[in-house]
Amino acid sequence: MVADARRFQEGMAAMRIERIYRFPVKGLSPESLAEAVLEPGGTLPQDRRFALAQGDAPFDPAAPRFLPKQNFGCLMANARLARVRSAFDPVRGVLRLAAPGQDPLETEIGTPAGKAAAAAWLARFLGPEARGEPRFVEAAGHAFTDQARKGVSLVNLASVAALEHAIGTPLDPMRFRANIYFDGLPAWSEFDWVGRDILAGGARLSVFKRTVRCPATEVDPLTGERDIPLPARLREQFGHADLGVHASTPFVTTSPVGPDTNATVNDCNGTSASRGARSRASPNNSSVTAFVAPASVGSAFTSRTTSS
Repeated sequence: MVADARRFQEGMAAMRIERIYRFPVKGLSPESLAEAVLEPGGTLPQDRRFALAQGDAPFDPAAPRFLPKQNFGCLMANARLARVRSAFDPVRGVLRLAAPGQDPLETEIGTPAGKAAAAAWLARFLGPEARGEPRFVEAAGHAFTDQARKGVSLVNLASVAALEHAIGTPLDPMRFRANIYFDGLPAWSEFDWVGRDILAGGARLSVFKRTVRCPATEVDPLTGERDIPLPARLREQFGHADLGVHASTPFVTTSPVGPDTNATVNDCNGTSASRGARSRASPNNSSVTAFVAPASVGSAFTSRTTSS
């Protein structure tokens, strides 16, 4: 067991977080973060805080509960939503929406009138894909994640590259809509984390499942075209439809961040080892409870990502 833990820790030594993203509105565009504070049992701040509930969805903001994604606007069912560019300002409580062929909207999303305006705008953009009278919804303490257990999603860029090589097609990693993208580890090695804890940038994560991919990944995040059947390609090439992992945050610690920050990797038995985490875009001499994403300037990943 100790030898297995040591091999696990040694294999983690080269891991480097490259990008952090939140998705304030379920199914809409990402927002890039330089760092993110994680609260125990939660998501990234503002991640999947809002959703467009279809008119027939039984979601009650006064008594929120997990519902499958089909109840909401989502790329699995509504590929054209990839063409919407959204930006949320949590300080002002303002949401901005823009899409081809439609006048942009800026609205105070914390008000009933603002939610009604956003719902009408998105319903108009969806056209016949909008069922009944959709509602733009949020609920205190609730996140519109794809499973009942809250957490963050992580994608290994080496696994994306392995899939690209196997199918002979370049892929925008944003198809996978992860919160955290990392590199430096072998493809698919993240699957070994299930049932283990990792500690990076001051945040402890308990990895609890592999991420099974749905038809949302078939959608090009820039064009909104459903062009590559990725779940089927994964099964054909690798015998499964998984890419990435999900993790929860049982508790949070504070650690300094900077270009030479050390981080620790733990297994479930508490064994640990230090590693270097090069944080190229991090401010020096700061202390936060956070992940810190180094820059990947000029990479194909960065150039294909649209900031909101």
